[in-house]
Amino acid sequence: MDITECAGRLDTNKFPFPVMTVGIMGSAGGIIPDSTKEKMKELGRCIARRGYVLITGASPGIPHETVLGAFETGGFVVGISPALNLEEHVTRYASPTRGYRAIVFTGSGLMGREIENIRSCDVVIFAGGRSGTLGEFAIAYDEGKIIGVLLGTGGISEHLAEIIRMVEKETGATVIYDTVPERLLTRLEDLYKQILLPQYTAMMEKHNPDGIASPI
Repeated sequence: MDITECAGRLDTNKFPFPVMTVGIMGSAGGIIPDSTKEKMKELGRCIARRGYVLITGASPGIPHETVLGAFETGGFVVGISPALNLEEHVTRYASPTRGYRAIVFTGSGLMGREIENIRSCDVVIFAGGRSGTLGEFAIAYDEGKIIGVLLGTGGISEHLAEIIRMVEKETGATVIYDTVPERLLTRLEDLYKQILLPQYTAMMEKHNPDGIASPI
């Protein structure tokens, strides 16, 4: 399969545009079973093998297990940090640096950076999770994102279907559930191609890929 098809991207010969971005949201702390850690590492490996860009909140825990899996497979990982700079990222938040190709320093704090995190992703995957992950899910769901839930990872993710039923609000979000990392990615890629790729293609048809400089 051609890499441009595999990675869920536009035809870059015609449209210079990035590959699909996959966000991973989950518990940054607490007790994480070894089985969940391995599941997240395998998810990271799958993301890297397919040529996606992995985006996390640059936090420890479940997201970082995914980063480590992608890193060992040569993947491209971007962290959206709550910190103002690297010093604050390391000292105040005690956040990881291993595995990242780039870290974006938002200076927005833990809650504030969640919006940048979600909006930077084409599709968002939730695994495990506690109250912070629930907040991220609320943002993703309210903003109509393509959402995947990796079941079998514990935490709030096991209850998201019930929460959606309780909310009784149609936002345009598409939520799918699976227990197998690679199968979940395949299903999300299919949704990306059905929902987002046609929109991106239409926009790129009328867009100067180098931008237009201001006359002033």
